[in-house]
Amino acid sequence: MVTRREILILSLDERPHLPAGVLESQGWDLRMATNSVDAKAAIGKGNLHVGLVHCADFHESTLETIEDVILSRDTMEWVALVPAAGLQTPEAGRFVMENFHDFHTLPVDPMRLVVTLGHAYGKAALKSRLDSPNRNAGGHRMVGTSSSMQELYQNMCKMQGSDSPILITGESGTGKELVAQAIHSHSPRRQWPFVAVNCGALPTPLIQSELFGHEKGAFTGAFQRKIGRIEAAARGTVFLDEIGELPLELQVNLLRFLQEKTVERIGSNRVIPVDARVIAATNVDIEQAVKDGRFREDLYYRLNVLRLKMPPLRERERDIELLAHTCLKEFARKEKLAARGFSKRALRAMYSHPWPGNVRELINRVKRASVMCEGRLITAADLGLDNPDTAGRVLSLDSAREKAECEAIRASLQRTMNNVSEAARQLGVSRVTLYRLMNKFGISA
Repeated sequence: MVTRREILILSLDERPHLPAGVLESQGWDLRMATNSVDAKAAIGKGNLHVGLVHCADFHESTLETIEDVILSRDTMEWVALVPAAGLQTPEAGRFVMENFHDFHTLPVDPMRLVVTLGHAYGKAALKSRLDSPNRNAGGHRMVGTSSSMQELYQNMCKMQGSDSPILITGESGTGKELVAQAIHSHSPRRQWPFVAVNCGALPTPLIQSELFGHEKGAFTGAFQRKIGRIEAAARGTVFLDEIGELPLELQVNLLRFLQEKTVERIGSNRVIPVDARVIAATNVDIEQAVKDGRFREDLYYRLNVLRLKMPPLRERERDIELLAHTCLKEFARKEKLAARGFSKRALRAMYSHPWPGNVRELINRVKRASVMCEGRLITAADLGLDNPDTAGRVLSLDSAREKAECEAIRASLQRTMNNVSEAARQLGVSRVTLYRLMNKFGISA
């Protein structure tokens, strides 16, 4: 008994002369489309693995339409059906080479076409099996199958139904805001606002107004009433990023909100009840900040009811390739780029790199490489990881940690214009510790 398989046939100009009887006798059910809308609708509805595109001409508008359909599902394989003289121009040849599993010249040789389609179907089925079903297990664009990410997903699920505050800790670039958004989007508050506030990016004089709002005339320049971010998050979630950067004098105001669930706008004595869940995040050692007197202990205990720790990318080795391919597919689909994968040397370089910037660094490197890449495979050089000191060599955890610490210290000193005290505060360490590390790595301010 012949196994039935569906094939989508897209022809924009004229109906191709296909051996329908032969194809159907070999187990193919033909589905025709004459425009991109019908083609994408068929792809969305059906269990399609293979598409056959009839390219009667290679006008730019036609190629753009075909490319739009092909990029709508990355697990499908496509075969081009082209006139014998159709591949003579460089543009046509490049288009077929970059977008199709194979091509078949007209007139049709029925049995050769059947073999070509069979190979394409097998490759598409293999891609579907390799496309991990729990790739987005964390929801909200979260990617990762490592044990540390599975533990994170489980803890997130436990916290989604609670109204208790959450404190998310972890290095910069690990995706703390993404986790907060995922928790909110799966919580009973998901139909109400998610309001994010970066406490480290707001000028100190404006933080109180931004968080709690102000009345008209409350101070010079207050020309109208302003609703604060916390009040704007009523019935939803307020995400306080870089909470460790919040000045001490404003921490007491936040503590009062957590205790009383009320806010007072600047210039007003009216107490406004606000029901908003608080999720805070920090990349500094918050316990050390409490010991150093930079963060109120009572506020710390109010925020640290539920705790999530984001694993750095260097501890998620099995996720590196998965993240890179996921990012590349997204960029290629949006920008219609030629790159479709990574060379073996590029993958080795990614596994050797300590990723001090974590997932954010990986996303930036892949995005830049996908634009600069000249072939189908991104190289280590495209990623900026072709340094012989790192490429092809597996770093020990200690070496990776030291490299990450050194780069973080250099970056912090550069941001603070070599202000050691400010750099120590940003890094969450004491000045003595920072001086010791600077001496260890040979860094001078």
